[in-house]
Amino acid sequence: ESAGVTLSAFTRRAMGRKPRIYLSSGVHGDEPAPPAALLTALIDGTFDDRATWFLVPLINPAGFIKGQRENGEGIDLNRDYLSGEAREVRDHIAWLARQPRFDLALCLHEDWEAQGFYLYELCRALREEFCRNIRAAVTAVLPIEDGDEIDGRPVTEHGIIRPESDPALRDLWPEAIYLFKHQTDHCLTFETPTPKTMKDRIAGQNLALRCAIDQTLESIR
Repeated sequence: ESAGVTLSAFTRRAMGRKPRIYLSSGVHGDEPAPPAALLTALIDGTFDDRATWFLVPLINPAGFIKGQRENGEGIDLNRDYLSGEAREVRDHIAWLARQPRFDLALCLHEDWEAQGFYLYELCRALREEFCRNIRAAVTAVLPIEDGDEIDGRPVTEHGIIRPESDPALRDLWPEAIYLFKHQTDHCLTFETPTPKTMKDRIAGQNLALRCAIDQTLESIR
């Protein structure tokens, strides 16, 4: 539990050998669009029998209630997946340890400093068109973040960052690095710009996740 709120994780299993797709949001409590986007996708029937789904919609409920980045103890959960100081992270990791490997993992975030959408990719088999297709899909509602550097990291190409993926080189692990180390060969982090409207941020997240899901389903078919 976090601040008296139970952490929730949901699994919907499909019959037969179907792709396994993981989605999370709400690791930072001041990023409301990603949990809303997952709820919208759930209502719209995105999580159907095409895949087995693993959803963790609100990793940081205490922070979400307070509208703050950190949890109730002031810990940035997205820097805690190596040390596991926070109860929320320890419980999340314990749940992940009981799950199979994922064919795709998506972590949904927002960036209050950004003016456009961008994404991080961790992948053991580079597929450049995969991210380019996501970027193109999102432009229906959001611009793409400009610049040769975003959030202090060099941009691989417009709006796409492929950071150093070796966990041994990191002192602080975000969720994505933990997933890449232990659970998946392909992890994407989506960042929508907080200054844009909530409606457009939710729509951008949903366009990105649907494009990523569709491409994964097509590649494994």
